[in-house]
Amino acid sequence: MPELPEVETTVRGLRPPLEGRRLTRVETRRADLRRPFPPDLRQRMTGATIIGFGRRAKYGLLETDRGDVMIFHLGMSGRWRIDPGEIGAHDHLVLETDEGRVLALCDPRRFGSVDLVRKVDLAEFPAFKALGPEPLEPELNGGYLARALEGRTASIKAMLLDQRIVAGLGNIYVCEALHMTGIAPGMMAGRISRKRLDRLVDAIRNVLAAAIEAGGSTLRDYARPDGELGYFAKQWLVYGREGESCRCGGNVARRVDGGRSTFYCPKCQK
Repeated sequence: MPELPEVETTVRGLRPPLEGRRLTRVETRRADLRRPFPPDLRQRMTGATIIGFGRRAKYGLLETDRGDVMIFHLGMSGRWRIDPGEIGAHDHLVLETDEGRVLALCDPRRFGSVDLVRKVDLAEFPAFKALGPEPLEPELNGGYLARALEGRTASIKAMLLDQRIVAGLGNIYVCEALHMTGIAPGMMAGRISRKRLDRLVDAIRNVLAAAIEAGGSTLRDYARPDGELGYFAKQWLVYGREGESCRCGGNVARRVDGGRSTFYCPKCQK
């Protein structure tokens, strides 16, 4: 599933062809993805000018001059394609600008979604109401984590993946941040010291920033809007590296927690 860096990279990639451009065609090529397209999407978006770009957790945001925000989620396999040679069977939403640029939302497995809300109601969008702070914003700090995790007996990895604690973190980057900090993924969250939580926040920011700079991580279907792959996978220290040597001299291990693979080094993560 595309995580925060992949969504951030996608939103940044949509800016050049869309910023300040008027949409002359908005075409939904099927009735739904994970859920139905908004019934008035075509009416409200056609003729509108894209004036703003954003991201909340793993959702991308496109703001129009009509006060609407189109919210998209890439699901398991979604990606935007810019000026595709032809519209394919899995291109389920097509946008065309007054400049003649074409953008297609491709989602073969159809686990993504598209919603349209008024900007003034954005905070009340159901998926946003219970989200924790953004990991790249000042609201996430060691003090906040200490308060949020106080008394928690669940593992630190499970808590970081809880979107109510921190918005947008996913499996790859949590594994990497915990390794960078030397914290065992199964450690009880409420027992981690404030000093280690401060370091963990720094590691989260550093790994996300590096991933965004590298264009995200390509696993199966993900690619940037320009068609380029995400190259952060080449920088993974533990994720997907079971049995390989850790930089501390230990070996990377893998276990399954809640149906998800956890990669870590038993020697240097305590």
